[in-house]
Amino acid sequence: MKRIFSTREIVLGVTGSIAAYKACEIASRLVEYGASVTPVLTKSATELVGPATFEAITGHRAVIDMFEPLQNPEVEHIAVATRADLFLIAPATANILAKAAHGIADDWLSTTLLATRAPILFAPAMNTNMYTHPATQANIETLRERGGHFVGPDSGRLACGTTGPGRMSDPHVVIEAMLPLLCQRKDLVGKHILITSGGNREPIDPVRFIGNRSSGKMGRALALEALARGACVTVVSGPSETPLPHAAEVIRVETAAQMAEAVLARSADADAIIGAAAVADYRAANAAGQKRKRGTGPVTLELVENKDIIAAVGKTKRDGQFVVAFAAETTDLAENASAKLTKKEVDLVVANEVGAPDSGFGAETLRTVFIDAQGPSGTVELLTKETVAERLFDRVAQALNA
Repeated sequence: MKRIFSTREIVLGVTGSIAAYKACEIASRLVEYGASVTPVLTKSATELVGPATFEAITGHRAVIDMFEPLQNPEVEHIAVATRADLFLIAPATANILAKAAHGIADDWLSTTLLATRAPILFAPAMNTNMYTHPATQANIETLRERGGHFVGPDSGRLACGTTGPGRMSDPHVVIEAMLPLLCQRKDLVGKHILITSGGNREPIDPVRFIGNRSSGKMGRALALEALARGACVTVVSGPSETPLPHAAEVIRVETAAQMAEAVLARSADADAIIGAAAVADYRAANAAGQKRKRGTGPVTLELVENKDIIAAVGKTKRDGQFVVAFAAETTDLAENASAKLTKKEVDLVVANEVGAPDSGFGAETLRTVFIDAQGPSGTVELLTKETVAERLFDRVAQALNA
């Protein structure tokens, strides 16, 4: 996130929807990621949230009136429109969509939308009947045809009490939708990336299971990076605590057998397959159909091996596919991972140390080294999972575009 947002100029247009409060969180997160945010509020928006709030969050004066005296002469619509990297309209009411579609320029925001050539992302928010009205739908289609981008709206209970489409997407979803519009690397456009993520739950009985500590953070970082670089992304995910990107196709599974079935059914159509999931190596040979009761004496579990999913993919990969395995190790990191490169017949192994507080499951960082047919890429480094994803897709893109 920080790599893509850092130093970028974002114009945040806030219009008169009750969802305007969500724009405060969006602004806060963008500033946290290093972006420079210029807040622009319509007069209707100021009835719902004060400009001082956005000024405190962004450190920039909120622009409201077209003809107000300017403390900074650079804060005017042509200058801002020229230097902006992205316009985000969140929330986007039916009114601003209609103005933008028909070229109406009667306030600061609508005027600047005409002047900019930066990408424009709309996050609609309105009553269901307003959103589904033919006029609004026609305006959205017009804006799409002109290159406008949209995120949401979601369906659910709205502030007016009705239920249906029209609820503005959550801030993290809106921010995720900005990534492909700001990322300068587009080396995965037209590529389909298949990623496994999370862990597995192998049942002992209907109540208990064998599991592991996978958080799914690595899978999320990989999916975000691939989406930002223009790929179509499918994630086959076991249970995890980390939400996956809204724009990815997500296949939810629990057991290793379910994950294997989902991956192998889709692997032939993927350009790259990345096995980042902590797949359960074993399962109970005979899972009980009823809950095992306490007090019946010692319980012995017979475990049998699950299929090695990424090895199965490696053995059947077609020409032009690129297959990556993640290898979680507690000792002899490079040596153990190198053996897996040959055994699994993959193109690249990302060896990562688990069990340390700053590396592995649940951590934001990994002690890692990349290993291919030429050997380790260097020494073991402590990297953020976002950096691991960036470097991995540098390798993937280079191979796919060779």
